[in-house]
Amino acid sequence: MKNFIIFLSALFCISTSSLASQNDNRKTLEILFSDWREFEKPPLLNGAPDYTYQSFNNRIPEFRELRERLNEIDKSMLDTQSKVDWTLIWAEMNGFEFNFRVLKPWERDPAYYKSVWMNRSDVPAHEGPTHHKVIEIWQYSFPLTDNESKKLINELKIIPPLNEQAKLNLIGNAKDLWIAGIRDIEIQIDNLKSIISFPDISKNMILIDAINNAIESTKSLSLWLKNESSKKNGPSGIGKENYTWYQNNVHLVPLSWDDEVMLLKRELSRAWASLKLEEHKNRSLPKLNPASSPEEYNKLASQASKDLINFLDKEDIIEVKDFYKEALDQHLGGFVEEEKRNFFWITAHLDPKPLFSHFFHWFELAEMDNNPNKNIIRKDPVLYNIFDSRNEGVATAVEEMFMQLGLYENNPRSKEIVYILIAQRAARGLGSLYAHANLMTMEDAGKIHSEFTPRGWMKTEKELLIFEQHLYLRQPGYGTSYITGKYLFENALAEYSRLNENIITADLKNFFAELIKIGNIPMTLFQWEINNDWSILKEIVPGLN
Repeated sequence: MKNFIIFLSALFCISTSSLASQNDNRKTLEILFSDWREFEKPPLLNGAPDYTYQSFNNRIPEFRELRERLNEIDKSMLDTQSKVDWTLIWAEMNGFEFNFRVLKPWERDPAYYKSVWMNRSDVPAHEGPTHHKVIEIWQYSFPLTDNESKKLINELKIIPPLNEQAKLNLIGNAKDLWIAGIRDIEIQIDNLKSIISFPDISKNMILIDAINNAIESTKSLSLWLKNESSKKNGPSGIGKENYTWYQNNVHLVPLSWDDEVMLLKRELSRAWASLKLEEHKNRSLPKLNPASSPEEYNKLASQASKDLINFLDKEDIIEVKDFYKEALDQHLGGFVEEEKRNFFWITAHLDPKPLFSHFFHWFELAEMDNNPNKNIIRKDPVLYNIFDSRNEGVATAVEEMFMQLGLYENNPRSKEIVYILIAQRAARGLGSLYAHANLMTMEDAGKIHSEFTPRGWMKTEKELLIFEQHLYLRQPGYGTSYITGKYLFENALAEYSRLNENIITADLKNFFAELIKIGNIPMTLFQWEINNDWSILKEIVPGLN
């Protein structure tokens, strides 16, 4: 008996020691994360972030020290959540290294110097590479308070020195990025001008001066970019090898460039074939008629919002929080004249529910606002758009999932829209893959995007086409993330279902609850954590066990 008590005591001591060591390693990880995020913000030069070549060279030794600190953490002493977080930090550091080595947006991408953002993104951070001092106009309430006015003035003062720095830093030869980037800089001029008409701005002469200085500086940058554009004749894609490395080691998508081509071709074919079958099945039904007036659209959108929320609640698909309806209703859009509708608003004027299903985005952002993640490493958006497979993948996946669960049983024609959406996302992603492999120009990638979208709906309005292909060329993997993320999300659900086939509580609602709880991390990390299985990343992440 005495020996048994000694054995239990020893076992308790080992367990307590192990827990203490685990806690110490967790604390070390969190301190490192804070240091890493602080380092990732560049120093200032004349009040603006310093993206000069010399600045990056000076910072590389400190970066290597941070990465060494990460590698020194004993992962065997971390629990699953902390191992996932370690991998997330590892991926972000790889993103910094890749930007420094290959992507170099401060040298190759004029749009990187866009400073003014009028609207919130529908994903955790702005899509594509952005500099570290962007001005979020949507976060201000007009008329401004005195403190808000001072803050905005100080932010606007960053634009002139940053634009001057851009003229020195932009030494790249990526022709498509250069030409398309001029458009973003010129849009900033219009956005700055529009702020002058906001309530009470005209009375604030100091703010008016700051806006005008920013406008003149942006005009100067635009003119310089145009003058330099004739010298640019190089490729804008990063190449197949770099693309694969980036997807694997930064965005944690375990697919090669060739894998993604195969997957997107498959989804494109499946969507077109499924659309044809759906059209045949519905051949005797009347076609959908688009809303033809503001009143018709508002009624259609309002009803679609109610129908979607009630469906998700009644069918026990997700836990519908009180703030979900409000979050969705802020983005219902409005009536657009037929000749001005882009692809997405063509679909919304027929039936908004497929697009509103994709607006699962706004539920997730409302969660970030109302229920911020308690895990410090997941509280704020992950860097370098690493969230794309998670947020864009889920938003795309639920369009078809909600359809399969019965959302359109009373309106079968709307199922056709879902397949058209999938085809469009597969086509545009496929074009972006060829552009990154430098097998075609951004314009030619746009032709695939346009020609392989059903019903000619991508041929109605060119701005969306330019915006999307430009974004995907700027941010490798974003154009494919809708389909690759959908695949990874479905894979996570399949494995979750297999492992919990006989567990009653492991239902779809619980799966979505875990998705929200775990946070906006790459889909492979979600699968690892929810299924306690890291094998999906075993060929990518070093030292897992």
